[in-house]
Amino acid sequence: MTNEYQIRVVPEVAAQEDRLKMWIADEQGIDVRTINGVRILKRSIDARQRQIFVNLKVRVYVNEQPHDDEYIRTEYPNVEGKLQVIVVGAGPGGLFAALRLIELGLRPIVLERGKNVHDRKKDLANITKTQKVDPESNYCFGEGGAGAYSDGKLYTRSKKRGNTDKILNVFCQHGASTAILADAHPHIGTDRLPKVIEAMRNTIINCGGEVHFQTKMTQLILQGDQVVGCVADREYRGPVILATGHSARDVYRYLSEAKVEIEAKGIAVGVRLEHPSQLIDQIQYHSKQGRGKYLPAAEYAMVTQVEGRGVYSFCMCPGGFVIPAATDKEQIVVNGMSPANRGTQWSNSGMVVEIRPEDIKGDEVLKVMHYQEELEKICWQQGNMKQTAPAQRMADFVNGKLSYDLPKSSYAPGLISSPLHFWLPKSISRRLQEGFKTFGRNAHGFLTNEAVMIAVETRTSSPVRILRDRDTLQHVRIQGLFPCGEGAGYAGGIVSAGVDGERCAEMCAEYLRHN
Repeated sequence: MTNEYQIRVVPEVAAQEDRLKMWIADEQGIDVRTINGVRILKRSIDARQRQIFVNLKVRVYVNEQPHDDEYIRTEYPNVEGKLQVIVVGAGPGGLFAALRLIELGLRPIVLERGKNVHDRKKDLANITKTQKVDPESNYCFGEGGAGAYSDGKLYTRSKKRGNTDKILNVFCQHGASTAILADAHPHIGTDRLPKVIEAMRNTIINCGGEVHFQTKMTQLILQGDQVVGCVADREYRGPVILATGHSARDVYRYLSEAKVEIEAKGIAVGVRLEHPSQLIDQIQYHSKQGRGKYLPAAEYAMVTQVEGRGVYSFCMCPGGFVIPAATDKEQIVVNGMSPANRGTQWSNSGMVVEIRPEDIKGDEVLKVMHYQEELEKICWQQGNMKQTAPAQRMADFVNGKLSYDLPKSSYAPGLISSPLHFWLPKSISRRLQEGFKTFGRNAHGFLTNEAVMIAVETRTSSPVRILRDRDTLQHVRIQGLFPCGEGAGYAGGIVSAGVDGERCAEMCAEYLRHN
């Protein structure tokens, strides 16, 4: 017999299977000796009060052994010799598009400008060693895209867009922990996600698809108003799913010059804010002891409105690192990531201000992108023209004071003290200052000089939207072109990009059935 229960227990019970069995047996009047297994289906932490609880949905196996699979498998057939589709980009949008094409009996040809996930690691290490960025292999470009080295956070609010559970199950099938199916805010971890991505690539190849690295698309092949392929190291023929990510600025420039309809899109801009993880644990768990033995590194989410624009935390990484995420010379860009255990002594998040297209002068479609570029170059100049990032203590920033020293930080290329309050655009610095005051009132101890602001966070989303038809997901004018994922302006994270990739694959299959 199996039964499912919604329960609420203290952390030490939730963390120990024997304690959990005893608690369920006592609560439900079951002989604990008859419970052969407990599977956690959903898990979330309620830290609103001083007594922390863990909410669980559990499946209890009484007088029988657990027999159901922990995740739902997807069958991938061999597609050698089938109609082919070109997938540009091997980030989450592109990888899930390719896997879904295989399900539908089509042969994906994946073109990725960067290196495979293993070789990419060496170039990431070189950013710290040499203070230089490889423009084709960095934290944004390469197998897995930006998501491969941004913690593998899988939380999304975009439930209406498609089957998010399917995305999580496919990750599990390729080696991710099944804990992601239960956790309210699931993540895979920067240390584990590369192996999962490699397994996904192997599925594509083993089923008859192709994956080409260091193969950058330079133009689309058009016949009238129809895409029939693209050019990279050679011509590749077939409809194109364009999943190039939010930092492929050369693609945006090409589309603009080729008169492919795009529009400016809003973004958010700010800094990475890094606290000691113990301090965040103490604040969020209402305890001087912090998380204790049974709780994970604490998360937070902050949001407010200042002068008509949102100010909020973004991509929170408990127990993580701040990383250099520039994609070209003369740029400093920062992002965050966490290992699976979220075990470092720091916690960070983007702290950003909403920027709308109308906030930037002009009517040029790439004006938001140019705004990003200008700010990243200023930041590079402030950082001594290296990847050394300009930084300021949090309370000093709010009070308009230069920080004469900086706390120890996870940012490996190093920090340099800089008056962010002075050189950041006033529309950003003023709103961040007021937002931080609000967050400090709401979470006592959050506004502190123990925290350091590291500039600049600009790659929160695409500065451009590639216009597509709502029903067919094809470009509004050009048939056979399917703008996909974050880079096209239709997703915001790993899971939503994966969902969008699957939807583009389905619409591409429909297109091929009628052409």
